[in-house]
Amino acid sequence: MHRDPRAWFKTLSRSTWSSTGKWSRHSNPLGLPIEWQSLSHNLFVSGWLPSLKVFNFAEIEKRKTEREREREREREREEMLKLTTYTGADQIHGVAQCHSLGPSKPNPTFPRRKDGISLVPCTSAPSKTPVLAVVSDRGAGSVRSETGPVRVEHSVSLADRLRQGSLAEDGKSYKECFIVRCYEVGINKTATVETIANLLQEVGCNHAQVVGFSTDGFATTTTMRKMHLIWVTARMHIEIYKYPAWSDVVEIETWCQGEGRIGTRRDWIMKDYATGQVIGRATSKWVMMNQDTRRLQKVSDDVREEHLVFAPRELRLAFPEPNNSSLRKIAKLEDPAPYSRLGLVPRRADLDMNQHVNNVAYIGWVLESMPQEIIDGYELQTITLDYRRECQRDDIVDSLTNVEPLEDGPAISGLEGTNGSPAATEDTKDYCQFLHLLRLSGDGSEINRGRTVWREKPAR
Repeated sequence: MHRDPRAWFKTLSRSTWSSTGKWSRHSNPLGLPIEWQSLSHNLFVSGWLPSLKVFNFAEIEKRKTEREREREREREREEMLKLTTYTGADQIHGVAQCHSLGPSKPNPTFPRRKDGISLVPCTSAPSKTPVLAVVSDRGAGSVRSETGPVRVEHSVSLADRLRQGSLAEDGKSYKECFIVRCYEVGINKTATVETIANLLQEVGCNHAQVVGFSTDGFATTTTMRKMHLIWVTARMHIEIYKYPAWSDVVEIETWCQGEGRIGTRRDWIMKDYATGQVIGRATSKWVMMNQDTRRLQKVSDDVREEHLVFAPRELRLAFPEPNNSSLRKIAKLEDPAPYSRLGLVPRRADLDMNQHVNNVAYIGWVLESMPQEIIDGYELQTITLDYRRECQRDDIVDSLTNVEPLEDGPAISGLEGTNGSPAATEDTKDYCQFLHLLRLSGDGSEINRGRTVWREKPAR
């Protein structure tokens, strides 16, 4: 042992400290306990023993500062993950922010309470969706059927991580939440019917994308692409019982099923996320068409097997009631009509990714010929559209409207047609119904038939 303690500590420190200031517990030539080694370090740092060149105190302080900053960042993360009282819209915003903290794509879980307010952590639960069906590549989206549950395997994109939607546990339907944004509401501060239709379309497209169908805008399977087949809308029926307001969170569930030999159907159920109340339902029929010949074609067994892998095994309808309004035929509106808006031209914004007028644009054209008295005093409850032909960007469209008596009562009175003639109507208090026709201005070819049902606006 050294008689001079300074010389002893100097020898010990040279053998146990590196030039970077890191303590090496594996270097202990004197066989001293770890506590003695720590004592040596503390004595040097506190100034009891002389500084040695082997110590890099600047590096030590730098590392200390970095550790403090890391602890501060960790505290901030913990604050973000604490339980906080959220509204439905806040939950969506919060989870979207938390998704950026990690690369994985969890499925968001938002516990619902009856009062519409819930305590949720800004985290997500892992998906319970069983997986067996395989997507070979994201672009092609070929799907093969397996026995048992269904799952999709593909690389997760940023959009997938931020999107607030996922397949149901059995893989047979898809749910997604949306916040009603300020530019999606009308003069009543509630979502417009065009907004509702756009959300339904968005959920349907996202569902097709999640299960691995093509992302080219047609939601086609491998066999459909080989045969140049696409889906086109034949009928759309929407019922809205309560319009969501700005900042409300809407949860939409959708699924598809077979519909005869030449078509399929897609249904939706729309809920107020905060309360779980059903605020709307919708159904649609789609037919298969050859993209080259523009002729309808039967759905082959191969296409049906690919397409219906993700469909419910048992028949499930958004409108299970017998003789519901979605089944009603629409009579052709005879000209002249008391209300009309002529010379409508598709805007560039009306064209979809397939270079045709988007289905939602037809709704706006139908409403263009509605009498202003109805727009001011009523709100749209039901709209049904039968699509008869495609509309191109250079087409000029006329919108015609006439009152249709209700099945269980009269229509309304006191309206005057846009051509100055009185409309043949009767009295009613709460509801009114109209027939609609969209046609080409040139040859009068029928583009679309429609029916709308309106109810008196509620007091707000």
